[in-house]
Amino acid sequence: MSSLPIVRRIKDTTLPIINVKGLSSSRFDDRKMVGVAIRAACTENGFFYCSGHGIPLDLIDSVMTQTRALFDQPIEAKMKLEMSVDSNSNRGYERFGGQTLEAGTLPDSKEGYYIGRELPEDDKPVKAGRFYGPNVWPENLPLFKNIMCNYYQAMVELSELVLNGIALSLDLPEDYFDSYMREPLTTLRLLHYPPKPTDEAANQKGAGEHTDWGALTFLLQDAVAGLQVYDDRGGDWILAEPLPGTLVVNIGDALAHWTNDLYKSTKHRVYNLSGRERYSVPFFYSGNPDYVVKCIPTCLASGETPRYAPITVEDHLVNMYKKTYG
Repeated sequence: MSSLPIVRRIKDTTLPIINVKGLSSSRFDDRKMVGVAIRAACTENGFFYCSGHGIPLDLIDSVMTQTRALFDQPIEAKMKLEMSVDSNSNRGYERFGGQTLEAGTLPDSKEGYYIGRELPEDDKPVKAGRFYGPNVWPENLPLFKNIMCNYYQAMVELSELVLNGIALSLDLPEDYFDSYMREPLTTLRLLHYPPKPTDEAANQKGAGEHTDWGALTFLLQDAVAGLQVYDDRGGDWILAEPLPGTLVVNIGDALAHWTNDLYKSTKHRVYNLSGRERYSVPFFYSGNPDYVVKCIPTCLASGETPRYAPITVEDHLVNMYKKTYG
């Protein structure tokens, strides 16, 4: 059986920790100071731990408890919630092996559950089939919907606060991304990674190597490590160990395109080599579907041209879903 020598290349360094509480300050200097820290992290590899986020600990604990309860159900119960059956807007349960994030590898060894903004069937964006729609809720978990909706709303507010900090980090007005934040596409995704034997095929990962698609991702982890962040300077991987009271934040393709790769949308992956079940809850902020992401002129060096063609948020997401779901 093959070993996994790649795991021995993981660095023991950690990602920076940024306290974002200052973004809520009435003092511009406090907010700007956080922006300076964000810039340093985003130009390094686009990942950092977020502390001072203000999400109540009891809400976080409840989210993880409900996530475990959902995935602990029999497969028959989960399949009744399958997104391909009951949802036209990427909502509901995703079976094991449903996604392949890294081309040329085996399907990801994980199962998931998608939650988005709650809208009625007769809402105009829902009728247009634009990633909006009613969620799929498990009837046998009575606390699930309320807990997830509360966390979802808290994450929308945190994302938009940090986007204000991103604007400051680029020496832009704090409201620069306001039109991007209007009627945004946002996704809360619950994930379960079963234990992976260390002698399993090296090309099957919990989540294959990928970059995220939107502007920001906030990852809530349980106590089991698994997230690995690529460090292109040394050609190795940083293990993003879970740190109590923090969320792991990374920027996605949208911010890389905006900044002409000044800010890094960095490859990452998941290996669960712990011998235990691993649960995580990422929140993806992708923005207004009609918004055209194009290079911010002040991010172009003298004589430099944009590396990416302008594209709407919706078109980019459609392309990426087709790529990873085949």
